[in-house]
Amino acid sequence: MAMTVNYYGRRLQAYRASLHTHSTISDGRFTPAEVIQLYADEGYDILAFTDHSLPNPVSTYDSRGMTLISGMEIHPHGPRGERWHLLALGLPEDFPPPDADENSTAQTCIDAARAAGAIVFCAHPSFCGFRSMDIAPLRGLEGLEVFNSGARFAGKGFNMQCWDELLDEGHWMRAIAVDDMHDRRDLFCGWTMVLTDEPLTPTSVLRALRQGDFYATQGPQLLSVSLHDDIFEAEFTPCTEVIGVSWKWRGYSAVCDNFTGPNDGQREITSCRLKLKNDIKECWIRLQLKDRQGRYAWCNPVRFDPANSAHENNG
Repeated sequence: MAMTVNYYGRRLQAYRASLHTHSTISDGRFTPAEVIQLYADEGYDILAFTDHSLPNPVSTYDSRGMTLISGMEIHPHGPRGERWHLLALGLPEDFPPPDADENSTAQTCIDAARAAGAIVFCAHPSFCGFRSMDIAPLRGLEGLEVFNSGARFAGKGFNMQCWDELLDEGHWMRAIAVDDMHDRRDLFCGWTMVLTDEPLTPTSVLRALRQGDFYATQGPQLLSVSLHDDIFEAEFTPCTEVIGVSWKWRGYSAVCDNFTGPNDGQREITSCRLKLKNDIKECWIRLQLKDRQGRYAWCNPVRFDPANSAHENNG
């Protein structure tokens, strides 16, 4: 059953989504039917098939009650001899892989996917060896993967620094968390909560992603978030570390490794109220949570202008 989230004054239903998965259509271990069964049994609501440079006929599959999204992981040539991993969601099932052309670039592939109605995220940039300066010139990216379960085995699962560097330079990026599921060890370690007040369909899922109505998580759940004037507030499931990450050196810690004693463990909180500094004209903030098990959640950034008491969630 979907949870209700008060998201900047709107009451939206939160649906659990796996947005980066592979099957035997490309290099995954499980058939599409097996992938669907695994995620349905775990209680997911949304599942995207994103096999490498190959379309996936999701309309022909038994969805087991989930909303299935047609997607593709696209691999044009990139910097320093590496290939990009571009996660395109919402492609037509007969979409021709744009990286089949050896002259394709990241930008031509993004443009082709967007022209076909998809939204595009940069997958696991740290794992690929890509830096924020490599991503910054690209136009039309929705965001990046802040966490990728499969990449954690190379020590490159997290991408917070790359994300923040892009935000600091004015490149408005949102973030998803994914399994990048190829085999069983990748399962259920990172997912995206899609927020919508519409009936759940591929169209409503893509609309929510375009609008920034989602958050990334490994476990902690967001219950509400708001920004009024210079006060940022949120409620969430119990967490031991709550930080409002902001521009460059600015940050707002509600709880940070707060031990009450050597045998007492860490104190948990379920809400925060952060008064934002007004010593700059315009800024951004994103909420980062961590629970007792060390699992993170990340809210998308929101712009705020202390001088005008204004904020904006959309890029």
